[in-house]
This record gives sequence, C-alpha cells and structure tokens, in this order.
Amino acid sequence: MSSQATASRSETSITHLRLFVGGAWSDGRGPRLTVVSPATGEVVATGPSATPAQVTRAIETAAHAFRSYAGVPLYERADLCHAVAAALRRRRDEAARDLAIEQGKPLAEARIEVTIAAEMFEAAGEDMKRLTGEVLPSADATRQIFVVREPIGVVGVVTPWNFPMTIPAEYLSACLAAGNTMVWKPASYTPVSAQHMAECFVEAGVPDGVLNLVLGPGSSVGEVLATHPTVTALGVTGSSATGETIARTAGMKRLLLELGGNGPAIVAEDADLRRAIPRIATGCFANAGQICDSTERILVHERLHDAVVDGLVEAARGVRLGASLAEDATMGPLNNEDTAAKVDRHLAEARRNGAHVLVGGGRAPDHATPLYYEPTVIDGVTADMLLNREETFGPLAPILTFASDEEAVALANDTDLGLVAGVFTRDIARANFYAQSLQAGIVNVNESPTYWQPHTPFGGYAGTRSGLGRLGGKHTIMELTQTKTVVVDIAP
Repeated sequence: MSSQATASRSETSITHLRLFVGGAWSDGRGPRLTVVSPATGEVVATGPSATPAQVTRAIETAAHAFRSYAGVPLYERADLCHAVAAALRRRRDEAARDLAIEQGKPLAEARIEVTIAAEMFEAAGEDMKRLTGEVLPSADATRQIFVVREPIGVVGVVTPWNFPMTIPAEYLSACLAAGNTMVWKPASYTPVSAQHMAECFVEAGVPDGVLNLVLGPGSSVGEVLATHPTVTALGVTGSSATGETIARTAGMKRLLLELGGNGPAIVAEDADLRRAIPRIATGCFANAGQICDSTERILVHERLHDAVVDGLVEAARGVRLGASLAEDATMGPLNNEDTAAKVDRHLAEARRNGAHVLVGGGRAPDHATPLYYEPTVIDGVTADMLLNREETFGPLAPILTFASDEEAVALANDTDLGLVAGVFTRDIARANFYAQSLQAGIVNVNESPTYWQPHTPFGGYAGTRSGLGRLGGKHTIMELTQTKTVVVDIAP
C-alpha cells in the first residue's frame, strides 16, 4: 500500500475539541477551531474555542484549587507526576498516532516524543524530592535564618505546535511537582495532543482545577492569561515576537520564556567530517527543521567547503519525505502554510542575492498537500541574507564559509538570537575558545546545535531575543517556584 493511500484513511481518535476546567470537560463558546492534517489536508478535529470569560473562569478555578493543592505534601505531588507518566505510557501509541496526524511528523518521532514527555513527569517528581533550601549564617547569635522554596501560584502556560507533548510536559510537570496550578493554552494547530495530556491528568487522579485547558488564539486566550492579575507566572515557548508581545503586557508576572533560535553549526578546519556531517544533517532535517534549536546555518572553514557540501547533499538525498503515518518516511510535511511561506521567502531572497541551491529548493510535488518541503542544501549564503540573520524553521542546510576561528565567531554572533550553537573540532584549545566566545545559551562541542537532554538548562543568552530563564529538569522547577526567607528568634 502506498504512503498516500495509508495517509488518506488517517483520522484522530479525538475529533471533538473541548475545554477542561475544574475537572470537567465542556464546550467553548468562542469561534470554531478546525484542525487540518498537514499530511493529508483532511479535517481531523473541530470544536469551539474559549471566550475571554471562559478563560477568566479557568483562572479563577485554578486560583481556588491552588489554596488546597499548595499544601499537598511534596511526596504526594511526586506520586501524581509518576501517575501522569504512567497514563502517558499506557496511551502512547494512540496519542502518538494522533500527534503525527495533526502535527505532521513521522509516527516514529511522535512515539519518541510521547515517551520523553512521560520521562519528564517522572523526573519532575524525583527532582522535587531533592530540591533543598538553605540555612544561612547569622550575624546575630539568637537568630536562625532559613531559605525555603514555595509554589508560585497560578501559572499560565502557552505552548507551540512543533512538539505538542514534550514542550508542554516541561512546564506542566514542573508545576504539578512544585504545587502550582495551571491554565494551559496549547497551539491551535495541535489541540488533540493537548486533550490527550489532560486526559492523562484525569486518569492519574490529579485534583480538580490543578490543570485547566483552554483553546483558542493568542490574541484572545493568550491576552487574558498575560493580563489577568491572578496569574502570577507565565511559561511560554514560541517565537521571539510572541514572547515579546507577552512580556510587554504581562507586567510584574514571573516570566519563563523559551523563544526563537538561529543555531549555527561551525565546522572548524580540523573537524572530523565523519562525525560532523551526519549530525549537522540531522539537525537540519529532523522534524522538517521545525525545532527552536535546529541547525539553522552551517559555517564551514573554506578548506573543508567542498567535502562538507558533498556530504550534506548526499544526506539530503537520503531523506525519505512522506506522510506522517507512512512507515518508510523519515521526514514529514511542514505543519502550516505560514511556516512554509516563510521558508519560501528566505530561499527566494537568498537566490536573488546570489546563493545557489544544490538539492531541493522548494515544495515537493505529488503529495497530498503543498506543505511537503524538499530537504534543501543551499550554498553561497552570505552574512546579510535572511537565511543567516533570521530563524527559518524549515528543512534547509544553508552554507557559509569562513577563513579563521575569529571570523566564524563573528558570523555566529551576528544575530539577535542566542539560543544554541555547535562546533566541530578535534582541538581542545579551539573547542574552549568557541565555548567561551559564542553568545548562546548552549554550546555543543562535536555535536549539532540540536543536541539536547531534558534535564539540562535550556534557554537564551542574555541580551538576545531568545528568551528569559531556563527550562530543563530542576531548572524549570526553580523558575516556577519562589524563595522565602524565614528568620527565627531562638533566644530563651
């Protein structure tokens, strides 16, 4: 059976979109949402969005639930985290299939995503058990000083469509472990995955009102979360523009923002190409390039240019583009037309200014939708092109050259985004030079920018538009809790 025949019969197990507030499912009363599979073009789920009044009710419900949930012993909260993880594992295949259909990634990648989301909940429960306070020295012999961590309150969570299970899990698991309550607005492109997550909370026995799910656009739902005075913190993953809009309207709320990236992969003149080329290619084409820490641009020492180009062209030709449920597909379509149009613009601008496409270069014909994009290698990219200066978010491998390590660092840092970077070298001194010089929140040595482990701190470099704070394991919990200093007079 062909990939397209298999894809034509795809449908999600959840077809009616609902809100989840105070432990009960209900219909929204706002404009209708329609989820279209990027792989097939079929409508797979519909339902009304939340009105601002319904979002406000969800916030008030979360605030009421916080009064009791904040006092639940932390070991019980850790048990709830493990119970959510177990529920995710039980429904992994069903949730992964729906995720693949609505998001577009291959089914194998979707299964990995659901598994990692479960692992995040397990880790959050254990991290919370090990989160310690401090006993500080005192200048006064009759005073003892303790520093403790407490939950922060109602957290508004806004998450994107590229990883609709793992990115929400980063925030939701930390909140559940820490004793916070949540109002969650997932991306309107992938609300089916969000309903699966909420159902796992129900199966786990999480108290009513701890998680509240509201659907709808950022212009209405997100606006209420950002401005409502009862919301004490916001956790947001999205574009830099989205994060900046939220930051401008959020006032004095605690902000945890994981935003855009423009990750350079630097191939130094002594790089091991057998290691570098496949890892860079994976960073370019995984999830069709729709990852904030994708390999967005490739900076190659001029002596290695031809070998790197040949290797990346071969890697691009080995990508199997296909529908999300096709067993042989290694890359699916882009998720939405806005993303595909941005890739079109960046490629067209580069071509007009002298860059040349070596393989790929446009939308792939003979597929069910126009969202399938050819894995593309483009050479002759220069520093002033959009492919170098902005986040493209597509399956592209743009190649620039440099003559010295200092020039490579200057190219890499010539962006207002500073999320991730990667460098390939066999020289420990050179590796240290790059690690210290690159203005990125993460620098991977002999790995692509895309390499990441869920417990490591992840976020943007200060002064860039890549965000505020750090996600990852205990670091997310630290961001979404608050410190309290307690001074005790122990004099008789």
